[in-house]
Formats: sequence, C-alpha cells, structure tokens
Amino acid sequence: MDFPRTENDMFDRRILLSTVAGLFGLSAFRWLTASPAEAGEKAAETFEIVKTEAEWRAQLTPQQYEILRNHGTERPGSSPLLKEHRKGIFACAGCDLPLFASETKFESGTGWPSFYAPIEGNVGKTEDRTYGMVRTEVHCRRCGGHLGHVFDDGPKPTGLRYCIDGFGLVFHPAAASAT
Repeated sequence: MDFPRTENDMFDRRILLSTVAGLFGLSAFRWLTASPAEAGEKAAETFEIVKTEAEWRAQLTPQQYEILRNHGTERPGSSPLLKEHRKGIFACAGCDLPLFASETKFESGTGWPSFYAPIEGNVGKTEDRTYGMVRTEVHCRRCGGHLGHVFDDGPKPTGLRYCIDGFGLVFHPAAASAT
C-alpha cells in the first residue's frame, strides 16, 4: 500500500539533509584548520635529537623557540639573515645540522630568507593544514624544528622556494681561503 507524502515527510527530509551537510562542512573545516600536531603528522615521525620543552627553552632564544618548537612565523623583514650574502652554510638553530648552502639563497622579495634547494637529506616535509590552507611545511630532519614552508614559485633549477624563518637558522661563514 502506497501512502501519500505529507508535509512532515518533506520537512523531515530537509532536516536530515541539512544536518548531513552541516556535519560535512564542520568536519571539512576541522580538517583544514587542524594543527600539524592535531593532525598527527609529525607525531608519527621520530627524530635523532629529542629534548624536553624545558631543555629547548633553556637552549633557544625566545624567538628561536617560537619558530622551531611552536611553528611560529617571524615578521617579514625582521630576520638578520635576510640580507646575509656571504658564502657559507645556514644551519638549524636547534641542532646545528647544515640545511642550506649560501649558493642556493636568492632574493624572493617576500621578507623571509629564501632558498631554491636544501642540503640533500637534511630537510623533512609534512603537510600543514593550518589557517584554512594546505601547504608543505619544512622541518629539520634531525631535531624536527619548524623552518618554514616550500612553494613551487621559485627560480631555476628547481622551481621551488623554501621560505624560511631566519630565526630558526644560524649562519656559519665559509672559512677564508689562504692565499
């Protein structure tokens, strides 16, 4: 026997569809705004150097700690390494692992030190879904310190731009050659 549809049936269907759409939207928003720690991305990774938060705080300056351990971002143009043009190596401020050679540094005009390639095997990548965006975060492979992000708008030969928070780095000038 076929029962005729009533106004209540249509109302119930609209409520169900609205609820499903709302839950879908909420879960999509939560996914897009999840921090890397909440998303479990770096939690699965283990690093050679592991310290307590107290040990990191004792070793790092407040600016370094904010960048490396809290995934912070420095103000554009505030890093002293932005204008560093000497030959040498840019290393992790947390563990001194060499990360970028000065030959790969370029002026991107963004206000952050930029490189087109890291030293092979020394920089790790994870998906970063903070601030409603999906980006690729880069970190030190030895201590896990946050360095910045990599984008595909860089120069040749890689086409990549490693946009790095300078306070997460230390610079070691190349030794002067004896003449």
